[in-house]
Amino acid sequence: MSSLRMTSDLRRQLILGAAKRCFARHGYTGTTTKSVAAAAAISEALLFKHFPSKAALYAEILSDECEADPALMELLEREPSTATLVELIRGMVQHFLHIADGPDQEEAQRLRLMATSHLDDGEFARLLYAKIEMLIGAVFVASLERAVAAGDARPCIGEPLNLFWFAHHSVMTAALTRLPATPCLDYGKANDLERQLCEFLLRGIGLNDAAIASHLDRALAPGVGKKAIAESA
Repeated sequence: MSSLRMTSDLRRQLILGAAKRCFARHGYTGTTTKSVAAAAAISEALLFKHFPSKAALYAEILSDECEADPALMELLEREPSTATLVELIRGMVQHFLHIADGPDQEEAQRLRLMATSHLDDGEFARLLYAKIEMLIGAVFVASLERAVAAGDARPCIGEPLNLFWFAHHSVMTAALTRLPATPCLDYGKANDLERQLCEFLLRGIGLNDAAIASHLDRALAPGVGKKAIAESA
């Protein structure tokens, strides 16, 4: 049984490797499960035994990329605290706001794909939200609980993880307004917007002004958390 499981795991990794090459070369739209199967030298039916759809393949690749980001992993391994909570939000804001400014069109395409998924069958969005929750959810909730215990935040009414999703959806929508060559909405200077959005989200999560003033300046300092929290899209 052990050798069979190892063979299955290896085959899964080979499929993911082939899929990464296909997506890098042809993009999401231009890649098919048939082309990935051919690149992995397996049948399409065998591919579907490991991944039920193209969206599932792509979501798995994005999850692997997040887990390979040392800056994100370092943040997620920190002791839950108010500071960790602020850094999570700051990283998410920075990631989304710089998608439109950066040269990496792949990130912009991912954001467009996420938006399109909401208007279509939602499959890709559901898969990616599940990956994000598995990766970040527990750290967010634990850090919020520590912030409440420290007197830095008011107690949460309702499901604590919803506060993370409210923040995520707010900053994702803000990023979408900046995607077109001519932005849909002019928010003003990027640096001012980053701080304003962080303050807005942290207040919505329940942090008080003293905690925000204490921790946000450190989080926004040059050189802190250079690598943003990814897909967060």
